[in-house]
Amino acid sequence: MALAEINFDGIIGPSHNYAGLSLGNLASAKNAGRISEPRAAALQGIEKMRANIRLGLAQGAFLPQRRPDTAWLERLGTDAARAGPALLANAMSASSMWTANAATVSPAPDTGDGRCHLTSANLVTMPHRSHEWPETMAQLRTAFADAAHFAIHDPVPAPFGDEGAANFMRLASCHAEPGIEIFVYGESGGPFPARQHVEASKAVARKHRLDPDRTLFVEQSPAAIAAGAFHNDVVAVANETVLFCHEQAFTEPAKFHDGLRALMPDVVIVEVPADRVSLREAIKTYLFNAQLVTLPEGGMALILPTESRESEAVWTWLEEMVAGNGPIRKLIPVDVRQSMANGGGPACLRLRVLADPGTVDPRFLMDEPKLDAIAEVIAAEWPEAIDGGALNDPALWDRIASARKALYETLSLTELI
Repeated sequence: MALAEINFDGIIGPSHNYAGLSLGNLASAKNAGRISEPRAAALQGIEKMRANIRLGLAQGAFLPQRRPDTAWLERLGTDAARAGPALLANAMSASSMWTANAATVSPAPDTGDGRCHLTSANLVTMPHRSHEWPETMAQLRTAFADAAHFAIHDPVPAPFGDEGAANFMRLASCHAEPGIEIFVYGESGGPFPARQHVEASKAVARKHRLDPDRTLFVEQSPAAIAAGAFHNDVVAVANETVLFCHEQAFTEPAKFHDGLRALMPDVVIVEVPADRVSLREAIKTYLFNAQLVTLPEGGMALILPTESRESEAVWTWLEEMVAGNGPIRKLIPVDVRQSMANGGGPACLRLRVLADPGTVDPRFLMDEPKLDAIAEVIAAEWPEAIDGGALNDPALWDRIASARKALYETLSLTELI
C-alpha cells in the first residue's frame, strides 16, 4: 500500500458571509457585517488547490453543507422564515469550508489495528459550527468507506469540546513511518473560550488505539488564546521531522520540546522568537496557519497567506530562515483573502489524510480537469456578493440550494444532497 498525504480542502460554499459569529477569532469579529464575495472566495480556494496539484501534491476536497441548515433549525422548533437574525446567521454559516476542523486523523502506521482512524469533531463550543458534524460524517463515511483501511468514529459527546485537526499535530521521520501524535488543548484564554478540552483529546486518542508512549497532550498557552489564537494551528504547524511554532504557543514550551526530543531525537524545532514576530503580528498575518508540506523533489515548503508577505517583520524573519539553510526551503504565498477575512487561512482550509489514494472514493479526489469543472459551476451559480444583513432573503436561500445541488451533481455525489 503506497501511502500519500492527501490534503482535503473545503470548497467554499455559496452561503459564505461575514456574520462575525466566532468569539475569539479576531478577523471574524473585525469583518462582521461586511459584504462577502462567495464566488471570489470559492475561486480563490480552487486556485489554491490547483497550485498544490502543480507542486505534485495529492489533493482532495470536501463539499459545502446544506444552508440554511433546516434540520438544525427544525430541532430548535423553528425554520428559516421564523428564526430570529442571530439564529438564522448560525444556520447560514459556511464555516464547514475550514476542514481542519472536520475531524482528527490518525494514519495507519500509528494505530493499533493498522487502519486510518478519523473522528468527526463535535465543535460544540460555537453554535454556528456545532451542527456541522452530521453532514461531515456523511462525507467521511462516503469518502473513506473502505472498512479494511479506514475506521470512522462519531464525535466525542458534549460537553467536551473537540475542534479536530486544528488542535492536532503529527511528527514522523517520514509520513509513512510510525509517528508521534500531539494533541493540543486549552484551559483558559482570558476573555475568549478555550475550544479544545483535554478529555476530548484523550478520548480521540483512545478511540484511535494510539500507543500512549508515542502520544503527547500539550497545553496551548493562555496568552496565545487571549491574543486570538483560537486554534493551535494559528501558532504552530508540524510536518514529518519539523515543528514550526511561535515562542509563546505553549504553556510549558521547554518541557514540551524536551519530551519531544526524547521521543524523536531527529526532530527539528523551528521557533519564531516573540521579539522578532509578536503574537499579535503572527495571528494577524496567519504566519503559522500555513501548509507545511514535503515536496516530491525533496525539501519542505511553507504555503502561507499573502498577508504574511505584506508584513515586514514576518517576511524578513522568513527570508532569514530560508537563507539559513534550515529544513524549510521554499515560501509559497497564496491568495485566500476572502477566507482570511472570515478568520481562516490556508491550513484552516485543509484536512490532512495519510492514505493510499486508491482506497479513497475517487469522487473526492481532485485533478485539474475536475477543478476546471468545479470552477465553471462556481462562476455560474455562486452568488457574487452577500450582505450579512440580508440573510433572511428566501431568494438567497434558493440560490444557495441551487448552487450546491449543481456542484454535487457535477461530482456525481447526489446521494449526499
